[in-house]
Amino acid sequence: MHAAADPDAEVVSLSPRTLLESDRYVCEICNQGFQRDQNLQMHRRRHKVPWKLLKREAGEAARKRVFVCPEPSCLHHDPSHALGDLVGIKKHFRRKHSGHRQWACSRCSKAYAVHSDYKAHLKTCGTRGHSCDCGRVFSRPFSFFTTNKQAS
Repeated sequence: MHAAADPDAEVVSLSPRTLLESDRYVCEICNQGFQRDQNLQMHRRRHKVPWKLLKREAGEAARKRVFVCPEPSCLHHDPSHALGDLVGIKKHFRRKHSGHRQWACSRCSKAYAVHSDYKAHLKTCGTRGHSCDCGRVFSRPFSFFTTNKQAS
C-alpha cells in the first residue's frame, strides 16, 4: 500500500536490523520486541512509564505515519513513495533487499523470505503445471519440453 505524498505524515525510517526482526511491536525504551501490542503495553509498565503518557489525549488525532525503505537505491526510500504500514515495509524489505530465504518448499525447493508468501505458495504448489517423469514440475509447457529435449 503506497502512501500519498502527505506533507503532514510522520516519515519513519527504520534500520535494516529492525526491519528483519520478527517482532512487530518494539519498546522504544529498551528495543525489546513483542508480537502483540498488549504484550508491549504490559512490558512498558515495567519501565515505570506513566500510563497517561502512553495514551493520546482525548480528542488528539493520531498523526499518520509512513515508512521509508533504508536502501538508498530503492523507490520506497523516497518519502513520496513511502509505504503506509509497518508490516508492509517489513515484507518489502525482506522480499527485495534480504538475501535470507528461510522458508523453503519441500516439493519444489522454492524459498521465501516472507512466511505468508511461503504459506500461499504451499496452497498451490504442484496443483498446476506440467510434470516430468522425474518428478519436477514446470509452470509452462515450453520449459517442460525444452528441458526434456536437452536431457535426451
